Amino acid sequence: MTNSSGPTQGRYPAELRQRAVRPVREAIKGTGQSHGVITRVSVQLGVGSETLGAG
Repeated sequence: MTNSSGPTQGRYPAELRQRAVRPVREAIKGTGQSHGVITRVSVQLGVGSETLGAG
């Protein structure tokens, strides 16, 4: 049984998620638009879009 009050162990290490979120933030800041950014960057990095969207 899992503990629902604690953090879950994901597929990717926290450090990778943190580094992967940076290009998303930079793209949104540079263009002023967020539509499709998470999907585009996640494909480029080879990670799931949920990994970037949850951060």
